[in-house]
Amino acid sequence: MSVLLSRPGAVEGTGPDAGVAAHYGAPHKEQVLLAEGLAVVDLSHRGVVTVTGPDRLSWLHSLTTQMLLGLPPRTSTETLILSPKGHIEHALHVVDDGETTWLTTEPGAAPAVTAWLDSMRFMLRVEVSDVSARYAVLGEPVGAESVEGEPLAWVDPWPTLVGETFAYGPDAADHPALGRSWRELIVPVEELETAVGDRPLAGTWAAEALRVAAWRPRAGVDTDHRTIPHELDWLRTAVHLRKGCYRGQETVARVKNLGRPPRRVVFLHLDGSGHVLPEPGTELVPVEGGRAVGHLTSVARHHEDGPIALALVKRNTDPDAVLLAGTTSAAQTLIVAP
Repeated sequence: MSVLLSRPGAVEGTGPDAGVAAHYGAPHKEQVLLAEGLAVVDLSHRGVVTVTGPDRLSWLHSLTTQMLLGLPPRTSTETLILSPKGHIEHALHVVDDGETTWLTTEPGAAPAVTAWLDSMRFMLRVEVSDVSARYAVLGEPVGAESVEGEPLAWVDPWPTLVGETFAYGPDAADHPALGRSWRELIVPVEELETAVGDRPLAGTWAAEALRVAAWRPRAGVDTDHRTIPHELDWLRTAVHLRKGCYRGQETVARVKNLGRPPRRVVFLHLDGSGHVLPEPGTELVPVEGGRAVGHLTSVARHHEDGPIALALVKRNTDPDAVLLAGTTSAAQTLIVAP
């Protein structure tokens, strides 16, 4: 549990964000301050894994979806660990400081990531460690004044959306994540409060609202046991389409070149006239009736856009159809082309 939960007004989060503050008493204000680059988010519930040794980047390159060969120091990216059938198991934020590769994971995922990576070492010169108990993560917008002191490493989990992996889906100029990148700073746990300093704190409600508005997927929240990268638009930023073999690569190539993903993520504007928003998992049906075409995965209140959500729907769902989540109407914005 984070020491920052002792701050005035802190209300602990639930579900995957338990252990850190959902808000500090003023969710709307916190979100505005975060969007303006004036606040910092406690993400110390995220896992932190280190990989050391001279073979670390070439080894991780061979196991995951991203091009990691020659990754320059302090240059960050994201990558996925897939099952043999191409389903998403873990999403990793990656940065190398020249001596150590730092990976941050979803809360609770670090032990499983560490165990699997450790099982794949064979004779290579690498060492894998789960250091989540020793290091904490803070989130802040890129371009904001950094937290006090020099962070051990930082990773931008919303990378600049350019390059050949951006060819899938809408044009880069139309993507809301463009210009909204922010970073995760890794600091020793005992220095967490010092690193925050006098800057205002925002809770995970604020961070999640900005994530949803930027169409950014989250493993374990927007994924299930059968999710493939194509469905959540991760081909843009986490999958290099011209690299060699890795676990699950056959599915990535086959669906990209010969088929279509069975589902696709959509961004939704929700009717905000009611006081209560539908919960993640709520089924989506066409407003004119019929069978469910998908379900909500992430729901948030945005300080400018109002109630918003991400959802997974069947690939052939009409992009112009108005959907219902319970009694709440939802208007789609296309992310992955059907």
